[in-house]
Amino acid sequence: MQFQLDINGETHALDLDTRTTLLDALREHLGLTGSKKGCDHGQCGACTVMVNGRRINSCLTLACMHEGDEITTIEGLGTPDALSPLQRAFVEHDGYQCGYCTSGQICSATAMLAEIEAGWPSNVTGDLEARVEASIEEISERMSGNLCRCSCYPGIVDAIRQVTKEEAGA
Repeated sequence: MQFQLDINGETHALDLDTRTTLLDALREHLGLTGSKKGCDHGQCGACTVMVNGRRINSCLTLACMHEGDEITTIEGLGTPDALSPLQRAFVEHDGYQCGYCTSGQICSATAMLAEIEAGWPSNVTGDLEARVEASIEEISERMSGNLCRCSCYPGIVDAIRQVTKEEAGA
């Protein structure tokens, strides 16, 4: 099937089997290898990308379903010379060790911060009428779909909290 994908602001023409996952299209056909294939079952979050600003597991969706969508991968969030605020914070707080899950963690955290800013409640949000705060509990709950086998969770949470404080001007 021939279709186009808008990835990191660039349009890519593809001719792929309709069973090709978005993850395989990114990695195998477009050379965007930042998103990782961890479990291939949507359980680890290493393949997390953003589609229209919302985080998804790219191993669980078909590439051809996303024609017309805006897809953002880790490669679209920053460059080695111009890191995004979250990428910088992950480095500063040692929010990674082996690095395998890092791209999914950062994509997920980027979208998660937008969810908090929009006031979306989570399972641990205490007051549905109040402004959602990026507490340790909120961040941990919202990031629970992204696993880190090296157990860098304290650094990941600290990195996310740093960015929320910077955005708040604290």
